[in-house]
Amino acid sequence: MKVAYAFRRGVLYPHQDGGIGSKEHRSAFLKKAKEIGFDGIELGPNVLDQPDVATLRAELEDAGMPCVAIRGGGGFIAPRNALGAGKQWEQIIQFAAQIGAGVVNSTIGGSPAPDPRGIGTYRGERISQGSSRTAREEDYERTARGLSEAAKVAADHGLEISIEIHQNTIVDNSWTALHLLELIDQPNVGINPDLGNIYWTYDLPEESCEDAIAALAPHCNYWHCKNLYRVHIPDLEKSILLQAPIPDGDIDYRFAISAMLDADYSGYLAIEGMRLGDQFHGDLKSVAYVKSVAAELGG
Repeated sequence: MKVAYAFRRGVLYPHQDGGIGSKEHRSAFLKKAKEIGFDGIELGPNVLDQPDVATLRAELEDAGMPCVAIRGGGGFIAPRNALGAGKQWEQIIQFAAQIGAGVVNSTIGGSPAPDPRGIGTYRGERISQGSSRTAREEDYERTARGLSEAAKVAADHGLEISIEIHQNTIVDNSWTALHLLELIDQPNVGINPDLGNIYWTYDLPEESCEDAIAALAPHCNYWHCKNLYRVHIPDLEKSILLQAPIPDGDIDYRFAISAMLDADYSGYLAIEGMRLGDQFHGDLKSVAYVKSVAAELGG
């Protein structure tokens, strides 16, 4: 199983920006990522302003860390976003083709409104703004029409689109992901079954991670993986969720990897890196675990 680095912390002394930074910083960062076992890297939309995409692509590939996926795209529901969504998708697809990525991974919701209490994290709470619980069927139909057109553009470039299951969107569980996928009905569109996003959307998960991955595995073309510890506080209808390396949290990734291999999944397992502390220490642990489990299971 190929493992990509969906890094969430790009800090490496003396560079303190969370992105890929200067060429000098990138060289050291990519070298370390390769050393701990990653086979490629996922980049976010913040790289779209790169003045020389060909040079960046060569730099990544020379380091043995090619860009395998780009995060971007967006949703078609909110009126303020819908008008520019098609153009935004075309831009990210063209960039993905230029950088050599095979997948455009996207969430399909807008940003949640500010929490009036001033304390919300939009994770682990009783209510999730912008969620499937408050969505209308026309939201799925409008999104499907927009993504179907984006998928045709992506197909012209030999690219796939992966819809990430994500909090604060109309695709925040397995059944809504499968419903939208059926409406889109394009062969180059699949699901990113981010179990961590399912686990932390509400104070208590809507479904188990085992049920979710069993239902989604045959339909996946990219896969974000992170793990979490949950501390539930019933009196507050709130859960605190703390990130952990892949083998250490509450989500059973042995079960999840087994389900994906049984479905003949051949895409990347993209580890969402640690957001705090020494990311390379925690991410090394994650890479070693998923590769050992996959090898043990014949993947």
